[in-house]
Amino acid sequence: MEYLKKKHYTLEAAGYRSRFGEIDLIVKDRKFLVFVEVKLRKSGTFAQALEYVDKRKQERLRTTAAIYLSQNPTKLQPRFDVIEIYAPNGVQTQDPKICHLEDAFE
Repeated sequence: MEYLKKKHYTLEAAGYRSRFGEIDLIVKDRKFLVFVEVKLRKSGTFAQALEYVDKRKQERLRTTAAIYLSQNPTKLQPRFDVIEIYAPNGVQTQDPKICHLEDAFE
């Protein structure tokens, strides 16, 4: 979350759940309400973290976001981002590589 705070996002919700799925983070800035899927991996050797957010997962995230928006109306433009965190030593990693993919869904 520190990474997003430095980019001037404010937290709206964390771990928002519906019967269709969970959204890791919901943050906002002046223009967007961003639904963020966070993927933590030790490395990108086998596949990039984004590859784990397949069409089925995207659909569940969209449905859950629609439920959130029906309960929390906003004038902000919704957007779906994926944040990939590569941490070879897990949470003990001193300087993890963070890749923020804005508007990540097709």
